[in-house]
Amino acid sequence: MTSSFEDGCDPLYNFVVTDGNGVKGLVDLGLVKVPELFIHPHHERIDKLKARNNSYDRPSIDLSMLDGPQRSQVVELIAEAAETIGFFQVVNHGIPIELLESVKSAAHEFFGQPPEKKAVYRKGVSPTPFVKYGTSFVPGTEKTLEWRDNLRMVYMNDTHALKFWPNKCREVALEYLKASISMVRRIIIVLMEKLGVTVDESRINDLIDIKMIQMNFYPICPNPDLTVGVGRHSDMSMLMVLLQDGIGSLYMKMEEDITNVEKKGEWMEIPPMPGALIINVGDALEVLSKGKYKSSEHRVRTTSSDSRVSIPVLTYPSLDMKIRQLPEVVERGGRGCSSSRVTVKGLPE
Repeated sequence: MTSSFEDGCDPLYNFVVTDGNGVKGLVDLGLVKVPELFIHPHHERIDKLKARNNSYDRPSIDLSMLDGPQRSQVVELIAEAAETIGFFQVVNHGIPIELLESVKSAAHEFFGQPPEKKAVYRKGVSPTPFVKYGTSFVPGTEKTLEWRDNLRMVYMNDTHALKFWPNKCREVALEYLKASISMVRRIIIVLMEKLGVTVDESRINDLIDIKMIQMNFYPICPNPDLTVGVGRHSDMSMLMVLLQDGIGSLYMKMEEDITNVEKKGEWMEIPPMPGALIINVGDALEVLSKGKYKSSEHRVRTTSSDSRVSIPVLTYPSLDMKIRQLPEVVERGGRGCSSSRVTVKGLPE
């Protein structure tokens, strides 16, 4: 199999991207080594042994306590995590465990289909521009590709989703997205409250107007130390909700300019926790909060043990909304927000 791709990157790129076979198509052909097109520079690879000693060890946050007498303590925990590292895990979030398992199974079912079943959703041929299947992030502009296939589904309305989203996952993906958005609304209210900003339904709707669910599939990799599942990036979103499977492999960077945090500048693995979801502050929320809430870099490594999936739900402000510091936050003061951003991933095209 490898001999047909040894003469250059074009045949390999066409097989993986243009024809829609994906990384999974390579693995299914019996790949024994990572092709050059997927080998990342040394400084972008993840030192698994070093990162293993820097595991994320913060306790999860019980969202059910927002409805009880300990609400103020939970609000402080959420705000503190958003202000320092920009990530936190939540439990008792109101989304049934059965639904979490079902959406992960649906992702495996979609990516387990023959290539031609998935390729109908490639950019340019998909029946709608709001459903796209592909490999890496923007493969046409990348020097090295990420070791993952993905399916992005932007929510327009229920009718659109049930008509155009792939039938292997449409119903459960829609149910999970709606449940996640309900949770996001509660967290947005908490974070705005800590900023001294009053939000009604209309304002919340503007803050999370665009909603997308993405399914990522990371096939087994013969040389996981040479490539990455997702390169370093921050998200352009307001908030992201991430569902990991039991394998994990998500890493976040402890920024050097934050206070009261150890191991600054190092990458920390966020191990999966059964039933838990990861909440990630995005670039838009960092800007709106005048830098009070932190959008941190994160990335994903590959594994040689098993294929895995992850399912992020991303929320973005309305396209009509100017992303700038909220007036209430400016009046209250606070530290400024840096205009320097890392490469962002995840915004619907």
